[in-house]
Amino acid sequence: MIFKKIVAAVSALSLTAGMFMTVPAAPAKAADFKVNYAEALQKSMFFYEVQQAGVLPEWNQVSWRADSMENDVVPGGWFDAGDHIKFALTNAYTAAVLAWGLIEYKDAVKKAGLYETYLNNLQWGLDYVLGCDKGDKVVGSIADDAFDHVWWGSAEVYMRKFILKGGSDPRPYDEIDCTSTTAQMAAALAAGYIVFKDEKPELAADYLKHAESLFKLSDKTRDNTNQGIQGGGNYYKASSFYDDLFYAANFLYMATGDQSYLDKCESDYIPEFQLENQSTEKKYTWGFCWDDVHQAAALLYYINTGKTEWKEHIRKHLDYWGDGVANSWGGNNRVQYTPDGLAWLMQWGSLRHAENTAWLAMLAADKVFNDDAALAKKYNDWAKSQMDYAFGNNDLGLCYVIGMGDKNPNSVHHRTASGVATDMWNDLGKQGADAENAKWQTEYAHTLYGALEGGPNQDGTFTDEVGSYQNTEVAIDYNAGYTAALCAMIDDYGGEPLKDFPPVETPKWDEFFMKASFNQANDSYTELKVYAMNHSAWPTRVIKDLSYNYYFDISELVEQGCSINDVQVKIGNDQHAGDEGEISISDPIQYDGNIYYVKLTFKDGRVVMPTGQSEWRSECQFRISIPDSLKTADGNKVKWDSSNDYSAQNLVQGSEMDMIVTPNITMYDGDTLIWGTEPDGTTAQPTSKNNDEKTTDAPAPQPSSSESGSVLYGDANLDGKVSISDAVRVLQYIANASKYNLEKQALINADVDGEGGVTGRDAMEIQKYDAKVISKFVVEN
Repeated sequence: MIFKKIVAAVSALSLTAGMFMTVPAAPAKAADFKVNYAEALQKSMFFYEVQQAGVLPEWNQVSWRADSMENDVVPGGWFDAGDHIKFALTNAYTAAVLAWGLIEYKDAVKKAGLYETYLNNLQWGLDYVLGCDKGDKVVGSIADDAFDHVWWGSAEVYMRKFILKGGSDPRPYDEIDCTSTTAQMAAALAAGYIVFKDEKPELAADYLKHAESLFKLSDKTRDNTNQGIQGGGNYYKASSFYDDLFYAANFLYMATGDQSYLDKCESDYIPEFQLENQSTEKKYTWGFCWDDVHQAAALLYYINTGKTEWKEHIRKHLDYWGDGVANSWGGNNRVQYTPDGLAWLMQWGSLRHAENTAWLAMLAADKVFNDDAALAKKYNDWAKSQMDYAFGNNDLGLCYVIGMGDKNPNSVHHRTASGVATDMWNDLGKQGADAENAKWQTEYAHTLYGALEGGPNQDGTFTDEVGSYQNTEVAIDYNAGYTAALCAMIDDYGGEPLKDFPPVETPKWDEFFMKASFNQANDSYTELKVYAMNHSAWPTRVIKDLSYNYYFDISELVEQGCSINDVQVKIGNDQHAGDEGEISISDPIQYDGNIYYVKLTFKDGRVVMPTGQSEWRSECQFRISIPDSLKTADGNKVKWDSSNDYSAQNLVQGSEMDMIVTPNITMYDGDTLIWGTEPDGTTAQPTSKNNDEKTTDAPAPQPSSSESGSVLYGDANLDGKVSISDAVRVLQYIANASKYNLEKQALINADVDGEGGVTGRDAMEIQKYDAKVISKFVVEN
């Protein structure tokens, strides 16, 4: 009956939470909606810095990122999305669009004070594209996609897990000659040349040299068959390639002034421009993205040639996204819309498509329709409506740009930002009752400032779940057109970047900590089970020179005529025995007076790594004892007593559920205390990436009941009564004390079984009390 009641309560909570996972529409749009577009651009640059792979540059502003994948065949570049694959195609597509935004609105970006930051991030992407060019082939993708999409963890420890699972260092990669990829690379490097020709002439010359050779390779190959097997052909399967050649040729013309590029467009690429279904009309539907650059190429071609037919084509495309295009049978051909005003092309990255088109619309208003004030205003207003929708001017009031607006989604599909150590991600972002009953981590370690999420469903709802990739995924290509559009927005509307951005994050939970319990404790020995834990995320990291101290007091031995020489220590079971992480235990070391400690040292502490359930903790069982034959002067057996041992405080004997997080077993990185409090009160001060930001002190030891004033036994949640919710609260504390910490009085109230410390037995006793199986607790007798 007790457990039926618990299950029923938990089930009801889960059902209630589940009912709200898809966010319903609720009118909240504002006519006078305002956005600081310079802040948005500043934060978009931050997102690209989060995505950096390899050895991070000095100018990287993300306090919780560190170096990763340092030995990739092509170093650097951007991780594609919430995963850790690198694609030449999406790096190139993104770099080209970012460069295009700066080409057209350089002065506005400079005025906003973001020019240097923008240049740095753009060069990071372009240098990777350059490095992928190997002559007659390019490096298309780097990763083992089967591993990458199965494992959930942070970039900084990716390789440790990958190698543990049998992977290689460097990671596997593809060499390909896919025309869509090589042409997009040519476009990016040509655009990069235009941006950097005055800033860094030598670098720009190198970009142009590779752009020209890549274009020649693309034009010669004209084939998308070889897209690779490590991920490129699986995740970014390019379709047509003539649009990519058309696109690249225009950027190369802009870079060189060589008319042959435009001639090639007329003779070879425009005749292959896709047509509408069962029509001779050039395709104006669909949208600008990594796999379809038709409309972007058309816009560039008009800017480069001024040919009227392309002006009409651009207008038709923008009207298809806006108020519609009259078709041959008298209908209105128009993209779908959500009920609250988002132009909605498809489920995957719905906002990405709208913001890409917003970029084309704003540029067209300035460069194509600047002779028609009404038309330019129409397209500018439409673009602003789509951008502002993403910032929260929608019926949900939900800002889909993380770290902007008043209300963001709870969930974002991004491994490194989550800071998950367990490889279990399904509960991320859960709120309220659903979070209370979650088994795994629900809180994100980091704020992924500036990332544009996928966006809403066609009906305007939003499925706010980490597993709903279409809604909550982020990607470098999602932010590309959006970022270029922001360059245009600040040109029109101004804005100021934040002076105190980005904030330096400090840990939300304990990164390195100790858990322990007694295996046995009697008058001859203390045998312990101890876990060394690594839940690091600021940044995620491992420590080679890792050790921990267990403190004990031999005063009772001294009183019986013995000394430290009578104490023996040994390891019974070591999770890493025989491998590179094997633990050694020291002889007792005097700390102060009769207080001694043993130091347990990992041969290589990097085996304790936040990469999954079997790796983020290391178990060791060890014993501190005296010989059974040891006698006092009057012939009595010498008795060992652990009750006065500093590190034994609040420990209980039992199963894994009975282990507690204890600050009285201290942990070290070399000689630096990183967890816990030593007997003299010296407390760990964990540091950030730059070792200059202090976090809060370690928690104090659990109090004993004798410290209490007024006690209501069983009231673990301090609501003034005893109910089943108190048992649930105790179980949460036992499962994850760092997340579900109990206040001092709550710990006293919850200790109802009379055995000291809060354990699973206390939860059971509270359940019995709630079910009226018992009328009072043992401690009340």
